[in-house]
Amino acid sequence: MIYDYSVTTGKGEQLKLSDYKGKVILVVNTATGCGFTPQYAPIEQLYKDYHEQGLEILDIPCNQFGGQAPGTDEEIREFCTMHFNTTFPQMKKADVNGENELPLYTYLKSQKGFEGFGEHPFKEPLEKMFAAADPDWNKKPDIKWNFTKFVIDREGKVVARFEPTADMAEVETCIKALL
Repeated sequence: MIYDYSVTTGKGEQLKLSDYKGKVILVVNTATGCGFTPQYAPIEQLYKDYHEQGLEILDIPCNQFGGQAPGTDEEIREFCTMHFNTTFPQMKKADVNGENELPLYTYLKSQKGFEGFGEHPFKEPLEKMFAAADPDWNKKPDIKWNFTKFVIDREGKVVARFEPTADMAEVETCIKALL
């Protein structure tokens, strides 16, 4: 269950997800130098619009995809605050795939695997890049790129996974239905 996990905040404190019981949670792996980085703006808007109704956001910076989050936790926080006026909490930079992945991500991927990129201008280039590296890439639940989002309902169930190519309006619709 999601409430069995904890993450480290950008300030080095442990945040138990059990503290979020009864909340809707959006978990997203982020990066400051990615083509999807502008998604910080609609994520911040979601936080402003729905936090009072019970939405929590776990922003987990990750440098595993093209080295696109190279800064320190403090540098990443400053970038997000300065460029996107983010107010939601940011966690410590962490891996979301592989030997050192956060246990939270092991769980999330076990609940909602990869189901495709949908229609997006980056779909074809991403698929070609992944296929060149691994012919079975699309059969694995691994996080494929920055700004993959998981939505958890008020009971702690992982109800949706949105790839970075998903329309943020779809993410909002999902969250609104759970609040």
